[in-house]
Amino acid sequence: MTNQPVHSPQFFLTAPSPCPYLDGQFERKVFTHLVGEKAAELNDLLTQGGFRRSQNIAYRPACESCRACVSVRIVASEFEPNKSMRRNLARNSDITAREFQAEPSSEQYALFRDYLDARHQRGGMSDMTVLDYAMMVEDTYVPTKIIEYRIEGEPDPDGSIAEQGRLIAVALSDIMGDGLSMVYSFFDPDYASRSLGSYMILDHIQRAKDRGLPHVYLGYWVEGSRKMEYKTRFRPQDHLGPSGWDRYED
Repeated sequence: MTNQPVHSPQFFLTAPSPCPYLDGQFERKVFTHLVGEKAAELNDLLTQGGFRRSQNIAYRPACESCRACVSVRIVASEFEPNKSMRRNLARNSDITAREFQAEPSSEQYALFRDYLDARHQRGGMSDMTVLDYAMMVEDTYVPTKIIEYRIEGEPDPDGSIAEQGRLIAVALSDIMGDGLSMVYSFFDPDYASRSLGSYMILDHIQRAKDRGLPHVYLGYWVEGSRKMEYKTRFRPQDHLGPSGWDRYED
């Protein structure tokens, strides 16, 4: 019997559950734990292999009869915004973004709850408490940042004006050796007309460029899923297939 080295990850498989993206399909995931001093190195390798991080877990789809989920990364080093994206950047030029260590706040959680209640009432995260949110942010063994997006002089929901500006969006992102991985992001539903989801992606592309990192990892794309359509707008981008990462073309 061969003993496995302590630092070697062990992988586990979940039971089937209804797919959140495709009706009539069931999903399974393979996952492992990201803990200890090798967590950052392992997270880099697994993300490049199509895994995503949630707290101290790295997972990827392992569905028996479906391969619809495709890992997507933007080639930030070659990216140039199109006309629509330049309008988005201009429209949101009054936003100030600041990067912090991955620490939660009650202000973030209030915005998170507004976002879930407006956008994901029946999703798997809909019943997350403030403690659950804190775990989502803090439970990480890899280099992780939280980015707050604010508008100065804009009143908060209670009518007061915060000195640092109204918080309208938040992104939780991992800093990897070859890029940024957007773990989760959310925004104030009252500002939906600003396309803040796209704005945060554009901001991450610039942050990757500023760090000299070639990629921004967006997670999974499912062809035919309206929830995922926005991801293919940011090009050039690579999709992970059987032979590795390939440039995506329509």
